Amino acid sequence: MVNAALQAPAKHIPLAPMNRTSVQDLPATSLALLRRHNLLTPLVRAEVIAEAVEGIAIEPAQATELLEAYRERNQLQDPQQLHEHLRQISFSEQDLQWQLELSLRIQAFSQREFGQKAEARFLARKEQLDRVVYSLLRVRDPLLAQELYLRIVGREANFADLAAQYAEGPERDTKGIVGPVPLTQAHPALAERLRTNRPGQLIEPFQISEWWLVTRLERYEPARFNEAVAEQMASELFQEWIQEVMSSKISKIPLELGEITPT
Repeated sequence: MVNAALQAPAKHIPLAPMNRTSVQDLPATSLALLRRHNLLTPLVRAEVIAEAVEGIAIEPAQATELLEAYRERNQLQDPQQLHEHLRQISFSEQDLQWQLELSLRIQAFSQREFGQKAEARFLARKEQLDRVVYSLLRVRDPLLAQELYLRIVGREANFADLAAQYAEGPERDTKGIVGPVPLTQAHPALAERLRTNRPGQLIEPFQISEWWLVTRLERYEPARFNEAVAEQMASELFQEWIQEVMSSKISKIPLELGEITPT
């Protein structure tokens, strides 16, 4: 049962304007410390994202719901427990609220700025998004691969049983079934055979590196442009844009302490 304290509406605190101090404004020693511990790039990335999404409005009801869910997950049953929890993680209430709302802000910004480009992105990437389910059986002995292939063709045994008994790869644990996975996840030589064969057609043994493969395409699932895919494409465009802005910003940060002009 949810504690009554958690059922009461959580207090929504409007976020104050963001502190405009930039990473580039930090002292030389702080920049050197961040760089040494590999924290400079994540900090710049967080700053770029914050600057981009700060103006996105979040409904107070949404913010309250996010905070209530956080309190419930962490069993923070009253304001004092929340206060102590925030002290332990060195967060203010506004810091917590910002983190809780960040994914919603990013999603809204991505849709606003890149939503109209999502379908074009999908069409350019469609082949990478298509998914397949296939049966796979790999062994190192080419003669064994040919024997197993002939046994399946001759219906002396089924693929699943032979894979469970003879496969030398992880597909042994799934009776040979792989997927659904993006077609591009497979080795190019395997992907080409899956792409050019019909579902249900057993493919003759072929070699990839030290392995001999017997495989069969079970199901081909072409990607379709829907709401979820549109969100994914917009998110990818957002991430690429953030990477570009972040790289530009990092390039302007001096590499050595001596390169920083004292103020």
